[in-house]
Amino acid sequence: MIINKRNVFIKVIVSLAVYFSSSHMVMANNAVQDSSEKTTKIAAPTAVDQTNPYSMIKGAAEQTFARFAREKDTIKANPNVLKDIVREELMPYVNYKYSAFKVIGKYLSQTTDEERRDFVPVFYEYLITSYAQVFTLYDNQELQFEPEKSFDDRRIIAVNTRIIMPGSDNIDVAFKVRLDKKTEQWQAFDMVAEGISLLDSKQAELGSIIRQKGLPYVTELLKNKSTRDIVFKNDDNNNVDTSFEITE
Repeated sequence: MIINKRNVFIKVIVSLAVYFSSSHMVMANNAVQDSSEKTTKIAAPTAVDQTNPYSMIKGAAEQTFARFAREKDTIKANPNVLKDIVREELMPYVNYKYSAFKVIGKYLSQTTDEERRDFVPVFYEYLITSYAQVFTLYDNQELQFEPEKSFDDRRIIAVNTRIIMPGSDNIDVAFKVRLDKKTEQWQAFDMVAEGISLLDSKQAELGSIIRQKGLPYVTELLKNKSTRDIVFKNDDNNNVDTSFEITE
């Protein structure tokens, strides 16, 4: 499979943000903590060193792409296997509860506890499906990691990476990571690819719908998106939705 469009690869790189968030982040807001009661916790399949932000990003990426390589034939025969890989290899490192509440953003106070409890697990499934679909575009591009720098006495840093694009401009990606003082672990909370912030873009995408029609309406939209089958886009199937943007 050959993908030449630069914007397609930006979508692929944006999807990598899910590798580098921790499911163990402590939420400052009690409502965020309460929302986890309806969501199944998944243990990380392989230990990734979260005491070092550089090791965390590199380790999570390596174990995920190794799984892709091992199950390449199975994925080709049944693309929905990508959902399993995302759920088992990536989601243990995704703080989807924190991401969900960040996406609600300034409208958080306008939602009820029950609405938030319903939204979080649906957002979790939406992430699995949307990232699994984007991974159908992955074609073994090389990911370079910047040399490790001192992060002593720092709580927030940006870890820079670069996607090597033969015959085209490379793509620079910055992972913003934050140290949780209680656990002494680093977790990514945002990623910026070619100037595009993952959190900011999703917040803008969903915010207007939340404002106009409420969080329960958005929850139903995401629920419908999350049930879609994963398909590979090819010349005979040009209408496949690989972006999983929220449309009504």
